[in-house]
Amino acid sequence: MTDDRRLGDYLRARRELVLPEDVGLQVFGVRRVPGLRREEVAMLAGISSDYYLRLEQGRDRNPSVQVLEALARVLQLDPTATEYLLTLGAPRPRSRSRRPRRETVPPEIAQLVQVIGLPAFVEGRYLDVLVTNPLATALQPNVRVGENRLRSLFLDPAERAVLPECTELAPQMVAGFRARVGNDIDDPRVVELVGELSLKSEEFRQAWARHDVKAVRSKPVRMQHPLVGDLDLRLAKLAVEGTDGQTLVVHHAEPGTDTAERLALLASLVAEAPAEHAASRPT
Repeated sequence: MTDDRRLGDYLRARRELVLPEDVGLQVFGVRRVPGLRREEVAMLAGISSDYYLRLEQGRDRNPSVQVLEALARVLQLDPTATEYLLTLGAPRPRSRSRRPRRETVPPEIAQLVQVIGLPAFVEGRYLDVLVTNPLATALQPNVRVGENRLRSLFLDPAERAVLPECTELAPQMVAGFRARVGNDIDDPRVVELVGELSLKSEEFRQAWARHDVKAVRSKPVRMQHPLVGDLDLRLAKLAVEGTDGQTLVVHHAEPGTDTAERLALLASLVAEAPAEHAASRPT
């Protein structure tokens, strides 16, 4: 995607998701386009239809903050998506070729992952697994250093089998990924990952085309684990200070529940595995 079209592509994708009745417009007859028409967005935002057309076509790439905020209200964007829209409309420095950024987890966070006693890992700006502990890998085998969470969710059937609600989780992960990379989607790592997933997954292509942008939040997650059964977990995502978009991810269960007992059982199986392996080695 070129700089010329980023703002226009985003505006078009978002207006196609807003129904006329959502913004108080009456509908007469058959509409040939999904969502709002360009002239309807322009009218509601208080700008001319010609000016809005120039924005969508990439012929005007630096609208005022006031115009962008008016468009955000019409398109019903939340604060995270509004901030993203503002970055798309801001002047960008001349791009230069860059190497993919190397991500390093702060030592104290890497140590925390190992001693926390819960399934925990750190995912980077691009959703690569940077650090993990054995319990997190036992919970989800694809949570291994070097694996990418987007690639696992969209391309690995085994990952999806563990997550019965993956159809809802997948677009949320894409929206969170957009929020992390922001307007920097010409980053070589982003280009590589989006290109690969777009070629291999229709589901990813559809989610990426929506241009959803959502802040990373904690949420409940259901899992169907092959060893310990159904789990109703809480997924906590905590920003790692001093890094460019790293997140500490922790699964935990409400105390006293069946899920807490099953998670404790999984932890005991993980703890026994190294001892059994050592006992099986010849002396």
